[in-house]
Amino acid sequence: MDDARRAELALLILEAAADRARLGDERVRAAVRETVAGLDRGELRVAEKRDGAWVVHAWVRQAILHFFQIAEMQATSAGPLHFHDKVPPKTDVAASGVRVVPPGTIRYGAFVEAGAIVMPAFVNIGAWVGAGTMVDTWATVGSCAQIGRNVHLSGGVGIGGVLEPPGALPVIVEDGAFVGSRCIVVEGVHVEEEAVLAANVTLTASTPIIDVTGATEVVTKGRVPARAVVVPGVRAKTFPAGTVHLAAAFIIGRRTASTDRKTTLERALRDFDVSV
Repeated sequence: MDDARRAELALLILEAAADRARLGDERVRAAVRETVAGLDRGELRVAEKRDGAWVVHAWVRQAILHFFQIAEMQATSAGPLHFHDKVPPKTDVAASGVRVVPPGTIRYGAFVEAGAIVMPAFVNIGAWVGAGTMVDTWATVGSCAQIGRNVHLSGGVGIGGVLEPPGALPVIVEDGAFVGSRCIVVEGVHVEEEAVLAANVTLTASTPIIDVTGATEVVTKGRVPARAVVVPGVRAKTFPAGTVHLAAAFIIGRRTASTDRKTTLERALRDFDVSV
């Protein structure tokens, strides 16, 4: 899709956001459907990296919101399973070169590159998943989340989705990252390239991410640096009623050269005597 056509679609969709009555205009409805179809084919993305920085295309996410408004409920089935929804599952996964293990589901409007594997997991509308990535059993990739290439989302991982506000940064997990079992990554958290999250790490926009590898701790929120090895923990906080221990994440080291290959990522955790 060329830039001129993107601009035309963006104008129609943003006009409808300002005046919902415009959704009755067939030109606007067609623009919404074309945008979601572009997401489905990977021609459009909710967010993408340009010149080293992530850019959110608010109009694309707005199109998804419009799509829910104009789409009609429809019944679908897969063998003995029956569904009733506005957004059907993708049906062209074989042609796209993606392995989907029953009952794994990729929803229409999501894009998964050839060579990725989706176990009995779920990839929601607006999401983008790169080649060589494993979405393991019972993992969920929320709406509009951006998952890079050669990522491993272990069993039960919860990658949060976000549709509103349209300009909000989605969850981003960059190339080569390893996300351990039962991790939760939500609220626009950004996991940079080749970072490793141990099992049960929970990252929200307000979770302290504490680097303890230097002489003095460094506390950040919302971003895991490239190649960091992160484990779950707690941090004491005092309230009028007493001291409680709240969830935190701790950077305990960096991946070494021996853990560069996807097949040996688990060693990055074992090197620090923590669980996968």
